[in-house]
Amino acid sequence: MDNTTDVVPLDTLCKIYMKMRNKISELNKEIAQIEEQKEQVSIAMRDQLKSLGINSVRTDHGTVTMLKKTHFYTQDWDSFKNFVLENQAVDLLERRIAQKNMTQFLEENPGLVPPGLNAESKFDVSVRKPTTK
Repeated sequence: MDNTTDVVPLDTLCKIYMKMRNKISELNKEIAQIEEQKEQVSIAMRDQLKSLGINSVRTDHGTVTMLKKTHFYTQDWDSFKNFVLENQAVDLLERRIAQKNMTQFLEENPGLVPPGLNAESKFDVSVRKPTTK
């Protein structure tokens, strides 16, 4: 059975893809603007809660709660890594594999695979804007 009549030309697919990508870009810009406005409203609510000396308040449209979030980071990864190893505190790290480092390790150590390691590969398509003449 010949399905060539059902095949959409690559140029048409590329045009559709670029149109969708441009629309996503526009929507992402709009979302970024809304996120910025939301952040300003959040700051205003936080300032009001602080000035009232309270951590939460119920309103007709929802309960506003002020939470303390702490983000930890290091400026000296070598020292931090040594600290983790010296104190056997591996649980201070998140369970995530450094993708580029693992790729490099496996390339440099063929046949040496960490236990429990899984890998998933897929092919992706990239589309660039046409060059102007």
